[in-house]
Formats: sequence, structure tokens, C-alpha cells
Amino acid sequence: MLRYIAALLLVPLADAFLLVLVAAEIGPVLTVLIVVLTALLGMLLVRAEGRHTVRKIQQKLAEGEIPTDELLDGGLLLVAGALTLTPGLVTDALGIILVFPLTRIPIRAVVRDGEAEDAYDLSEDAYEVEFEDEDDDSD
Repeated sequence: MLRYIAALLLVPLADAFLLVLVAAEIGPVLTVLIVVLTALLGMLLVRAEGRHTVRKIQQKLAEGEIPTDELLDGGLLLVAGALTLTPGLVTDALGIILVFPLTRIPIRAVVRDGEAEDAYDLSEDAYEVEFEDEDDDSD
């Protein structure tokens, strides 16, 4: 959990730092143009991959199978869409990485394995409680 919080803090800082560096090198107008164009490109790619994923989900359901990989792809595409629409070069790069199946499939495997480990995490404290019925002697 701590690593997710660290990522949520570090990614915007990296984005801001990189934007300042790029703006100092090529100018603020061109930097804003690049950010807008990468957001538009990411949006178009996510939309196309999303349609493809929906078709794959429908196909799996029609065959009577559970579309687990396709549903994970859909979730990763939602994250990709959010990342590409977030202003910044780091988030755009991460979002575009999630869009392409070649890079999304290994990430999907990592997510699936991580979820499996979390589902069977028995490191939490467990408490055992016993309840006894008391006879009602109020007669």
C-alpha cells in the first residue's frame, strides 16, 4: 500500500520536473502543444483499444467463457485513459505504454499475480470469538 502512495506522490513530481526541463529546452508553447497532442493521441488509442477489448469480451461471453483477461485489459485501459488525459509527459508515457497490447499483457500478468497474492494474504491478525446462548431465566 505504501508503494502506491509513494507512486501517487512521485509521478506528479516527476511530471512537473520533466515539464520544467522540457519547457526550458524547447519553450513553454511547444511544451504545451506536445502535452495536448500526446493527450489527444492517447485518447484516440485508448478508444480504439477499448472497442477492440469490448468485442473480445462479447466474443468470450458468447462462447460461454469468463473474460477475465479482457476485463483486466478494460481496467488497464481505463487507467491508461486517465493517465493520458492527465497533463504531463510521464503520465502520458505511462498511459501510452498501457494502451499497446505488447506492453499491456506483461503488466496484466503482474496485476493478476499481485491480486492473487493479496487475496491470500494471511498476515493480518485474526480473532476468534465464541458466543454462548444464555438461558433466559426471567420467568
